[in-house]
Amino acid sequence: MPSPLNDNLRTKTLAKNTYNFFEIAKRERLFVIIIFVLGLACLLTYPYNNIAMWVGFGLAGYAAIANDSIQTIGTFIASNKDRKWYYLWLFMGLIFVVTVYYSWITYDGDVSNQRLASKGFDQAPTNFSFLQLAAPLILLILTRMRMPVSTTFLLLNAFSTESSAILGVLYKSLSGYFLAFFTAMIVWLLVSKFINKYFEGRPHKMWVVFQWIISGVLWSVWIQQDAANIAIFLPRSLTAWEFTAFAGYVFLGLGLLFYLKGDKIQGIVDEKSGVTDVRAATLVDFIYALLLYYKLFESTLPMSTTWLFIGLLGGRELAISITRNKPKKRKKATIRAFKMVGKDMLFALIGLLISLILALAINDGIRKEVFEMIF
Repeated sequence: MPSPLNDNLRTKTLAKNTYNFFEIAKRERLFVIIIFVLGLACLLTYPYNNIAMWVGFGLAGYAAIANDSIQTIGTFIASNKDRKWYYLWLFMGLIFVVTVYYSWITYDGDVSNQRLASKGFDQAPTNFSFLQLAAPLILLILTRMRMPVSTTFLLLNAFSTESSAILGVLYKSLSGYFLAFFTAMIVWLLVSKFINKYFEGRPHKMWVVFQWIISGVLWSVWIQQDAANIAIFLPRSLTAWEFTAFAGYVFLGLGLLFYLKGDKIQGIVDEKSGVTDVRAATLVDFIYALLLYYKLFESTLPMSTTWLFIGLLGGRELAISITRNKPKKRKKATIRAFKMVGKDMLFALIGLLISLILALAINDGIRKEVFEMIF
């Protein structure tokens, strides 16, 4: 027989959850309206290929950059909060334009640095489904929830024509995560005493110069990896007008992102230890740039740079906690680090699961391949 006390507790819990839901909905009312309007636009335009590809690109362009900004310009924003946002924007925006222009000129109109030349992604879509256009909206929602999901999985998997391509991207991304995690752990365990001793007080002005140079290099290498995530909607070879639209739109979108100081997802970086210090931020960016550069030339297959980045931050955070001097502080910091690593990885796995569901729902060929493997 149900207990009146338990029924009363369940009623209170339900009422509290309902209240919290409506409070969030009220607070995010404008965002919900925008998502609804954009979803309606996807529904109305997906049957018309020439319009749909630009609608999809427009949504993916901002969604991908907004979510992935934590990887490349997150530490840059965090450690340059006292500088005018438009200086940061012009610096990173011009690097973006130069990087994609070089790819466009070198690879006969391809702005993805040949990431989309891999089998399974080499064919530009000739027609779109509603879910393919709506995938960036899912990414926007997850970004608003501060979830560092992989844009590579969420956007590219929706267009993959072969399951082997998805598995290849997954393998390369997983290997990148573990490579970054253990590299960061080893590096910070080795240099932690040096950092604690010399990274005190106000940094020398030259550190700012070093950071801007390294951040610029990192941003360029990242673009070479992740431009594929937004170019997936477009023809594999862009005309001059198409390239202008592509580069100009992302350039302006970056301006909005810098104006918003990274928006909600920036919290993923800000909660990590010491990233507002220009010296620590520069060291993070330098190691990340090296790892990305290595992965860039490993193969032309796309990969999730998000997984590599959260592996880097996770390994660094764990190493910092292990090197605490006092046992009590060390234990508390280590538990916090493991929770942080687990949370970031959980969100990344949620993004992967959603991307696989989208791929199965959209693509008949992949659905058949998976069913044949299972049954």
